[in-house]
Amino acid sequence: MKPKSSLPPPIRMLKYALPYKRRVLLTWAAVAGLTGFQLVGPWLIRQAIDNGIDIRNGVPHGNARTLLVAAALITLAAIFRGVFQFGQTYLAEWLSQHVAYDIRNDIYDHLQRLSFAYHDKAQTGQVMQRATQDVEGIRMFVNMGVIRLVYVAALLVAALALMFVTNWQLALLSAVFFPPTAFFAIKMTSTLRPIWLEVQNLQGRIGVVLQENLSGMRVVKAFGREIFERDKFNAEAQNLFVNSFATNRIQAKYSPALTGVWALAMVATAWYGSSEILNGNLTTGQLTQFLLYLTMLQLPIRSLGWINMLWARAQSSGERIYDILDAESAVTEKADAVELRDIQGHVTFEDVAFGYDAISPVLRDVTIDAQPGQVVALLGQSGSGKTTVVNLMPRFYDVTGGRIAIDGTDIRDATLASLRRAFGIVQQDVFLFSATIGDNIAYGAADATYEDVVRVAKLARIHDFIESLPDGYDTWVGERGITLSGGQKQRISIARTLLLDPKILVFDDSTSSVDTETEYLIQQALAELMKGRTTFVIAQRLRTVKSADQILVLRNGQIVQHGRHAELIDQDGPYREIYDVELRDQEEAYERERERLDRVADDDGARAEPAAAAGGGS
Repeated sequence: MKPKSSLPPPIRMLKYALPYKRRVLLTWAAVAGLTGFQLVGPWLIRQAIDNGIDIRNGVPHGNARTLLVAAALITLAAIFRGVFQFGQTYLAEWLSQHVAYDIRNDIYDHLQRLSFAYHDKAQTGQVMQRATQDVEGIRMFVNMGVIRLVYVAALLVAALALMFVTNWQLALLSAVFFPPTAFFAIKMTSTLRPIWLEVQNLQGRIGVVLQENLSGMRVVKAFGREIFERDKFNAEAQNLFVNSFATNRIQAKYSPALTGVWALAMVATAWYGSSEILNGNLTTGQLTQFLLYLTMLQLPIRSLGWINMLWARAQSSGERIYDILDAESAVTEKADAVELRDIQGHVTFEDVAFGYDAISPVLRDVTIDAQPGQVVALLGQSGSGKTTVVNLMPRFYDVTGGRIAIDGTDIRDATLASLRRAFGIVQQDVFLFSATIGDNIAYGAADATYEDVVRVAKLARIHDFIESLPDGYDTWVGERGITLSGGQKQRISIARTLLLDPKILVFDDSTSSVDTETEYLIQQALAELMKGRTTFVIAQRLRTVKSADQILVLRNGQIVQHGRHAELIDQDGPYREIYDVELRDQEEAYERERERLDRVADDDGARAEPAAAAGGGS
């Protein structure tokens, strides 16, 4: 386990700026140029007033040439300031957006590498919040916090230094108002900080509620819970509204105080500066320069509070992001992992045990020897451990005891990519992407041709249905395949798996949601496909069970019976109980369906004979 960094999350996040060192240097150069030309402006105005306007006997006399030169220099300084300000704004935004881009990609890539154990506990809405709003908090910190902090610090130090050089007494008087201004700014943001953190959490919670409601919309409507879900969403939205509105009230409370303190600073400075002019200790140009510097300092001093708030938000956002990035997968690949090549499909479980936690074992002492080409059927009541068995083979989870081997190689010694390439899996909960039917079938085989897609669709007995659609294989599938029936989704998923041409097949209840006739057709296609492949089937259908080379009956995470149908049916035990309760009716239905299909075939043959005879006599 890698040690957790002791650095604050915002500082850790700055590592994402390291690949862009040149841009960082250019940004700071732009900040230096902006600060320099911003500071030179008041000095030029002072020169214009003191040297361009000559006061004799109380009457001003202008020096047109001096004023024109000063105006030209002030204009030039303003132009350069605008250029550097554009550079600073553009480069800071470029840098912060690239940092955000890299963080989002790291989050996404890391989520792909985490095992099922992490995703079983993670809330989708919260994860989405961290990949969007929390990353935005880091982006703002890099832009407005780090880059702006350099600008504010440079401007503050340089302006104060020039104010003291101009008139140190006037500078000390002005400095009296800096602490209360900074106090109110920091007080405001410190009060806002916990509310902003709560707003972030509420945004994540409202995202969870919304995501669950949209994903489960059919369940909501089926149970008539629209009002309940509406009230649940309204409660979260109300909390978000109250906290968001509170931030505006706090800003409305402190902003007048900040403005008032700074107005007093301007009045006091102007009053004392005027008396200094009258006493001959200060020129009109110097006072004007001083007041411009004082006005300029308002932004950096008030920004201290906002930078503090951005730091706090980045602290919270960074912690939430690193909750993902620091999460270690329960399934890891060894540094010296080997590639599985030329797989034969010999799968063995040796006293395998597994539990999602230390006190809740799911599997115990599971031993399986599946020879290449065999069909292994897993039976048992819900919760007996059937799905867990097939999820352990591709290392979606890791065993907690014993070992699983393929062709004698412990799967923990193999690379994850080569291990999972060996498997073709049709999962119980079929997931289809928002894409065309053709794209969904070819999802695992990017180099598949149209002919390949059609071939496996025919094997899965879904081709005729697809061809009947107006757009055929280019028909768009709704989110999660919502526009298709359960049986259609199952057959598309089977076609997708067949295209991978794996050595080991796993069908997790893959025909449970199709009708008897459809299942019969699918089984015909699968029977030929399974030759030479090791196949694990979690089946609720008798036909699958009767054709299996091995039947494993699980109860409470253990294999309690093992054999073929002909052997187990004559034994008293769990298999006979399952057969009597769940499978006997299916056998009778299969016989009726087989007789019907035979009659259809006989009728088709009878109609074909007269036609052939007529054709032969023509």
